[in-house]
Amino acid sequence: MRELTPSTGHVLGVGPVDGVPDVARVFELIAEGVQGSVLLTGQTSFRGQRSGRYTPDSTAHPAKMIPAIPRYLIATYTAEGDLVADPMAGVGTTIVEAMHLGRHGVGVEYEHRWANHAADNIHLATSQGATGTGEIYTGDARRLPVLLPHEMHGRIALVVTSPPYGDSTHGRAITPGVGRGKVRKINNRYGADAGNLAYAGHDELIDGFIQILTGCAALLRPGGHVAVTARPYRHRGELIDIPGMVAAAGLAAGLTLVEELVALIAGVRDGVLVPRASFFQRKNVTEAVAAGDPQWLIQHEDLLVFRLGLAHAPEWT
Repeated sequence: MRELTPSTGHVLGVGPVDGVPDVARVFELIAEGVQGSVLLTGQTSFRGQRSGRYTPDSTAHPAKMIPAIPRYLIATYTAEGDLVADPMAGVGTTIVEAMHLGRHGVGVEYEHRWANHAADNIHLATSQGATGTGEIYTGDARRLPVLLPHEMHGRIALVVTSPPYGDSTHGRAITPGVGRGKVRKINNRYGADAGNLAYAGHDELIDGFIQILTGCAALLRPGGHVAVTARPYRHRGELIDIPGMVAAAGLAAGLTLVEELVALIAGVRDGVLVPRASFFQRKNVTEAVAAGDPQWLIQHEDLLVFRLGLAHAPEWT
């Protein structure tokens, strides 16, 4: 598992640049054409990446995908007019980025609240002159082939998605002001529906994600790709290997892992990482270190890219 040292900003364990303690060397490798290493997806703040492109209310979603990630994937693995899908669409980030790049985006979202926000973002993209189209469906992604129209089967060029990391996230911090109470969290939970995969235990989450990726494979065109962003997280002090879970689920779904990238959450300034950790991430790590538990600020996401072989897709049941 890759983690970043918060004190020095060095990059550790990033594939082709293992052991190189200088971020500047990452840029050298990128310039030399080294494939499969680091994506600089945190150069602009996440709020800045969404500003004007998404409705203000949709920022309430607790686990929004960083827009730069699907933007890169769509530009890399698809052509104009291709069909791009996200089975856990949230507020429609993948769909919106596909539309602005002239692709056709389709998503499935379990919770009606977020699906409605995704619809609003699709309308906004259209009003801004996006040349692609977008659609959002509501339902359980574990039954993906049933939810999407038959004419989409075997035509999807790229799936971009991310599994949930438990029933809550760090959310945002609200500071009430001096003498007005404690700092509190907002926008850190999904809806209350217990059927949401975010509320499942780890075994059920793995099984559910295998079902989702198997459904994706049934919808992909031959040679199509599935890209999944994932990051580890801590549960009661234990580092939970969500990227490893994703890799195993993809293989179980009949897909081939062809590339693993590091998508930096942090920015890079003058060869040093600039963390974009939330207030509560910093608070939790500081308290853990003070208690003798040497934790780190995780400032990247693993980006796993799978490919469907040219043979027939696995059968979905």
